[in-house]
Amino acid sequence: MCGIAGFCNLKGDWEENIRKMNRRMAHRGPDAEGVLALENGRVALGHRRLSIVDLSANGAQPMESHSGRYAIAYNGEIYNYKKIAAKLIEEKKAAAFRGSSDTEVLLEAIEAYGVEEAIAMCKGMFAIALYDKKERELFLLRDRVGEKPLYYGFSKGAFVFASEIGSLTVLDGFENEVNTDVLDIYFTHGYIPAPYSIYRDIYKLEPGTVLRIKCPYEKKDISITAYWSMEEAAKKGQENLFRGSREEAAEELERLLKASIGEQMTADVPVGAFLSAGIDSSTIVALMQSLNSRKVRSFTIGMTEKGYNEAEAAKEIARHLGTEHTELYITEEDAVAVIPGLAYMFGEPFADSSQIPTYLVSKMTREHVTVSLSGDGGDELFCGYTSYESVSRIWNKMKGVPYWVRKPCSSLVLHSPLAKNPIYRTKGTLLGAKGPGRLYEISYETDPLTRQISKNHVFCPYKYNEFQEGCLKETNHNIMLMDMLMYHPDDILVKVDRAAMAVSLETRVPMLDKDVVEFAWSLPIEYKREGKTGKKVLRDVLYKYVPREMMERPKKGFSIPIDQWLLKPGLRKWAEDLIDRDMLKRQGILDPDVVWKIWEDFTERGIWRIQIWFILMFQEWGLL
Repeated sequence: MCGIAGFCNLKGDWEENIRKMNRRMAHRGPDAEGVLALENGRVALGHRRLSIVDLSANGAQPMESHSGRYAIAYNGEIYNYKKIAAKLIEEKKAAAFRGSSDTEVLLEAIEAYGVEEAIAMCKGMFAIALYDKKERELFLLRDRVGEKPLYYGFSKGAFVFASEIGSLTVLDGFENEVNTDVLDIYFTHGYIPAPYSIYRDIYKLEPGTVLRIKCPYEKKDISITAYWSMEEAAKKGQENLFRGSREEAAEELERLLKASIGEQMTADVPVGAFLSAGIDSSTIVALMQSLNSRKVRSFTIGMTEKGYNEAEAAKEIARHLGTEHTELYITEEDAVAVIPGLAYMFGEPFADSSQIPTYLVSKMTREHVTVSLSGDGGDELFCGYTSYESVSRIWNKMKGVPYWVRKPCSSLVLHSPLAKNPIYRTKGTLLGAKGPGRLYEISYETDPLTRQISKNHVFCPYKYNEFQEGCLKETNHNIMLMDMLMYHPDDILVKVDRAAMAVSLETRVPMLDKDVVEFAWSLPIEYKREGKTGKKVLRDVLYKYVPREMMERPKKGFSIPIDQWLLKPGLRKWAEDLIDRDMLKRQGILDPDVVWKIWEDFTERGIWRIQIWFILMFQEWGLL
């Protein structure tokens, strides 16, 4: 895992600027730096290297293909690169390789098969910048699910791109304005979904897409096409349901996960895994250990706060599986000390508070290994969240009443004195949903103050409000697809990537393997959820390795008591300094009265809204 950066047509010293971009993301690749100028400096590629496979200079980047036609700066891992290399040799499209890196294999595959055919062969996580010297074209590519980040856009007449948005802001002349159009979305969800970013004219490349641009460029020369689609994978899976029993489904899932884990454990550096007491990470660690004769390294952090600690249960699971387990109990002081660095770490407003324990477990893990596998993806692919069951249950109650009846009833409730009561306001808001997708979307929007925090209110289309109702026949699957299109890539994967890369730890996610994802979409809902219990088929796999009774406990999640901490003097002062009324007025972006209404509801009346953390992370980012 590494960091990439580059530009076309940037005015100024190309080398000074590309090295500044590299320095800003040095944490992504502490082992080496590389730069390459093309077209007499009009095109530049930069790379920071975290050496995982082929630790020699043969794996250094930017790298040029054997023929010299292509140059690449690439972040990620191609897990099946050895199979692709064998295919190239067998078909006599490559005679030999200088080293043993996946980068070299990827370049030669592109040379042999073309960009899109080559990338379709690849299983892995990646963000790629590729320059074709012959056609004078630059390609940007992102993996299917969005594990690896890639920002791109325009600054002072230049086309620019990087793994982290902070590497764009250090360029000479970067003056892009704050994109206030996306703030209503941010204050609803706590993150800014692709394709948007916090800056105007800077975007996130969507997962599964290829951007192509002629150099020297004009904006009209840019094209973006999809080489893989989560939505299409879901539709295809649900149209061609798995025909076997649930027992057979568990056997196939186990086989696919073992294949994925086997590939993802390949590295020339130490590999371990995060282990909570949850179904997902426990399954990954159990299968890792089943594939290894040596003890797998597993890592957990614990907390002393009641209701937030899963370390004891994780230790019990690790002991049962026979892993070499390391745990670290963190204090409130440990967590609070992380907060000042979060804005720099994420580069734009991001407010999933589990970013703090994610960083701390990554920091501890990096002291022992360079690569860690995680269990992310299990909830979204196997119907784990309780919200899926809630939406399905509520929609089943509502759908019998025609929308033309429900809509005026919704308006009546919301414009009556009943709306002063949060319970009736929520029910009134949900009553106006046209379908389960809209029901899920507006479940985030039941508090009217959410969309009053920002002074700018512009309708901004994004994946939830653009989701086509009935895209899939089954309600739970529709909501799961919505999350796999936005929440998972733009919250979960962002959190894990930035927090882990801040300490130069590579994370890998076996459940996001293409074959696992496509198989998951082919399963009927009854193989995933039964009543309020989700992830049924995943549990079937796990219970072959861990006793059921060891896993049947209330889910705590990976969270911290941020609401309790904010009431303590030190953190409270930090918060109130960030939302100082005079400062808010000078900034002119947020409404001071709304911000302080939300804050005082919390501090004086005990009403906690997650938007408090969203506001504080926005303000902290603004001080960068």
